[in-house]
Amino acid sequence: MLRRDRLGSLIAVLVGAAVVTLTLTLLASAVPHRPDRFDAVSVALHSPEVTTPADPFPESRPWSAGEAAELVTRLAAVPGVQAAVADRRFYAQPVVAGRPVADIQQGHGWASAALAPDRLVSGRPATGAREVVLGVDLDVPVGGTVTVMTATGPAPWTVTGLIDAARLYVADSEAARLAPGVRVIGLTGNPRLDRVRAAASGATVLIGDGMGRLEPRADARDRWIGRQVLIAMTALSVFSSAFVIASTFALSVNQRRREIGLLRAVGATPRQVRLTVLREAATVGLWGGTSGAVLGLLFAPMIGGVLVDAGFQPESFRVGVRFWPVLAGIAIGPLVALAGGLLAARRAARVRPLEALRRAEVETRPMTRGRWAVGLAFAVGGLVAGAATVMTDDLSALGAYALAGAMALMISATVLAPAVVPLVVRLILGSAGGALGTVIRESALAGSRRTASTAAPVLLTVAFSVFIAGNVQTAEKAYADRRAAATGTHQILLPAGTPGLTDAAAPTGDLSTSVYVNDTVVTAAGSPSGPAGDSVILSESRARALGVAQGGAVAATLADGAHVMLRVSAVRPERSGTDGVTLSRATVRSHDPSALVPMLPLTPGASENPPLGARVADIATYAREADAEEDHQVWVFTLLLIGISVGYGALAVANTLAMATARRANDYRLLRLAGATRRQVILAVAGESALVVVIGSVLGAAAAVLALYGAAAGFRAQTGTSVSLTVPWPVLTAAVGTCFILAVTAATLPARAHLAGAGALRERA
Repeated sequence: MLRRDRLGSLIAVLVGAAVVTLTLTLLASAVPHRPDRFDAVSVALHSPEVTTPADPFPESRPWSAGEAAELVTRLAAVPGVQAAVADRRFYAQPVVAGRPVADIQQGHGWASAALAPDRLVSGRPATGAREVVLGVDLDVPVGGTVTVMTATGPAPWTVTGLIDAARLYVADSEAARLAPGVRVIGLTGNPRLDRVRAAASGATVLIGDGMGRLEPRADARDRWIGRQVLIAMTALSVFSSAFVIASTFALSVNQRRREIGLLRAVGATPRQVRLTVLREAATVGLWGGTSGAVLGLLFAPMIGGVLVDAGFQPESFRVGVRFWPVLAGIAIGPLVALAGGLLAARRAARVRPLEALRRAEVETRPMTRGRWAVGLAFAVGGLVAGAATVMTDDLSALGAYALAGAMALMISATVLAPAVVPLVVRLILGSAGGALGTVIRESALAGSRRTASTAAPVLLTVAFSVFIAGNVQTAEKAYADRRAAATGTHQILLPAGTPGLTDAAAPTGDLSTSVYVNDTVVTAAGSPSGPAGDSVILSESRARALGVAQGGAVAATLADGAHVMLRVSAVRPERSGTDGVTLSRATVRSHDPSALVPMLPLTPGASENPPLGARVADIATYAREADAEEDHQVWVFTLLLIGISVGYGALAVANTLAMATARRANDYRLLRLAGATRRQVILAVAGESALVVVIGSVLGAAAAVLALYGAAAGFRAQTGTSVSLTVPWPVLTAAVGTCFILAVTAATLPARAHLAGAGALRERA
């Protein structure tokens, strides 16, 4: 294989192996870490886990106050236990300078200070009602008064002590009132594990790295989102590198027909030709994989910092070097190169000895039956995946189907491109006059397979960037429209610097709480118009899922760990924005003293002066801001994926155009002998490159729009809105423009060099 060909393939494999090593290293490092709030804990006991389709990290089912007290008593008697502490956490947020402190949104009983351990810098522990211990950095002196917001609203509390940590502690009696349910019991000392397990029947025992499960749900959520980002980056890298290598090898074999024909003429068997191509691919893959693995390790810490800044990993994230990501990065090079070169090797083996004698470069059969079959099969697969987006009601499945459909359509467009090239060329240059237009048109028509191979990277770049950006924009619009329609009002009272609205801010709002049924958890609304007592209103789908009807009963555990039988007082149609479970506000408040109101629709003429921890916003602002943080993360994720796809596309565009130009040096010399000036030859090269970009852009945009149509149909079915697909024109323009600049530059520079060399030879002659 030519040195230029090897270099282009080597760079493609190197970049792919680097990204795979980098992402796998970050994935291996993205493990939970024990929160510093439990630094002194030697063994932790966690309440029973539950599941829910809507939340990957639901709160575990709490123990009731009585169950927790019994467990603590048994565990305290285990040999080696210094202290057994029921850790209670609840909503509590100090207010300094008239604003809630964003870094402190949870309170704990003073007994939990032993789990950190947090020791007093000055003052004494909190022992009575409305007494609090705070961090010294808040600059509130011992004996001073600070406003503390709890679920009932803001109130003045007396500061009895200060600690050197950003935490808030209250008296244990206050903690028991504000958080009757317990999810974690921490043990200090050096207890015997067998005795702990015997005493902790029904609890999950955590030690060592297992205590990473105690990390805050927000950190766990960030890790989960980061994991999806890294998995998508890895998958896209493998797909893109295989795509680029396949097109590179296909172009190389297409240009080397006569050389391979000479090998066949001197006795090389098809098997020997095939093994030669595969051996070259494996060699390039091994060198590229090894170099890429080293490069990926070097860049991993920097990209890890970017993930933390973007909110894809918590602040505790640290990058560590592990063996298996490096091994995978090295191995992915030969594997991807062999996969990309396999089809090229099979095609090379079919070259006949007569090819060595044939001078014409016109392709007699650009499309084979096998190519038609593969292209149409992937086209059908893409359409089926698009139809599947309408049939699923799972958001993650919808995204997976849409992405699979986009990839299938991209492969189909690439495989079928030789059949489409003549149509596009004749449509664009069918009536082009003059020698220059004729040369460009006939060159593309004579080598439709070559043209399709050089257009493949453009297709990949345009299709991926348009699909990813368009899918995100369509999803954002669909869910914003559904949120706005579900609210049914013009103004909303929203939290301001707090996780929710208190009773003082929203006394008539629906409280949000968790209800545990059959080892699953659902979000329930505590409504002022809800059913009285221990009754519940279910949506039709929730009633079907639980197998109950009106008048029946549901065994449930509430937020304080109380086990109750909820009588189904009514079954109603679906209501957007809830899990279909409604209790009375009084019932929720009695079992969940820290429940908050997510938002409160306001009636016309409501006061424009919101209470502390709240703000008034119009419906458009609410719809835009409700998922602002997630939307920001999604767009950062989108830009990362677009960056990878455009990066691979740019690499492949430059590589394939440079290869194609270098191989056609004789053609350009013939044009000069036929009377073309040097400027005309360069313009012909630039025109052919521009035509390749147009063909790739048309095919890529068509594949992306078809995939986006299926995704939009899925979002319409899932959200019940009339949202249509969104074509990201700025992204499309940027992708096409980038490909155009790279293609023209990568083609004209080698052509200039060849023409200059030919001129120098003529002068010496």
